[in-house]
Amino acid sequence: QCNLMEPGNITRISKFLLLGFSERPELQPLIFGLFLSMYLITVFGNLLIILVVSSDSRLHTPMYFFLANLSFVDICFTSTTVPKMLVNIQTQSNVITYEDCIAQMNFFIIFSGLDIYLLAVMAYDRFVAICHPLHYMVIMNPWLCGLLVLVSWITSVLHSLLQTSMVLGLSFCTEVEIPHFFCELNQMIQLACSDTFLNNVVMYLAAMLLAGGPLAGILYSYSKIVSTIIGISSAQGKYKVFSTCVSHLLVVSLFFCTSLGVYLSSAATQSSHSSATASVMYTVVTPMLNPFIYSLRNRDLKVVLKRIIGISLMKLEGKLQNKCLN
Repeated sequence: QCNLMEPGNITRISKFLLLGFSERPELQPLIFGLFLSMYLITVFGNLLIILVVSSDSRLHTPMYFFLANLSFVDICFTSTTVPKMLVNIQTQSNVITYEDCIAQMNFFIIFSGLDIYLLAVMAYDRFVAICHPLHYMVIMNPWLCGLLVLVSWITSVLHSLLQTSMVLGLSFCTEVEIPHFFCELNQMIQLACSDTFLNNVVMYLAAMLLAGGPLAGILYSYSKIVSTIIGISSAQGKYKVFSTCVSHLLVVSLFFCTSLGVYLSSAATQSSHSSATASVMYTVVTPMLNPFIYSLRNRDLKVVLKRIIGISLMKLEGKLQNKCLN
């Protein structure tokens, strides 16, 4: 942590040092292999969701439209942080330039915000589908679906530009070590040598409004959904209705519980390395698990996925037979 310094000692910094998880050389291959595996699973799993949704007209519904957007955002979200960390491990260098650090922080804020907004939009979609089923297709029309995604993007980008422009006004010491595996907004503000009071105020206000608002919307939507389910007389009917939103509920719980746990644990322990390790849960693990949760819990996705795999295997078998005949 660097304290306020005299103006003569504050210069424009050109690079930061990302300390990552461990400085022990023997652990680097293990960390590299683990994160490379998780990153590849995340990318291919979410790409598969996008492919499945776009390839079958029966899945061209609001719920799957939002799911495909969430999968795209999850790929971008993970790609913002993990590849740079893998490159640093492979090259045995923990350097990141000032410009790259600012860009990484900017995109991380955008895609983490989009994750939150899309989860809130998907909760609203389930609320309309379960609580107002007769008006579902009228309310959740293509125009509204597109507008909800567009507003999510605009809000996220504007928030990111605000935070990034405020960080650009901060001064840093000549040697700044970030005890994290990526340039996180909170870490950047803590390590600045200039006054950060306004940055902290804006950061916490934005967190309460832009994360608390969607969370409140999600909780309200599910309170109404639960009320509707309780009102259904048959047990089979209750299960059928609840099963339509259980995948989304699992993803919401996983994302918000892990991200909330990160900030509560970091506030309690005051350990930046602990915070970095805990951050893996919502930055890497949650985007990796999303495709599994949705594909395993969703009958329509499983049917289309099996059909795509079946067609691919038949094509492969046909090619092999042609090679054998030739």
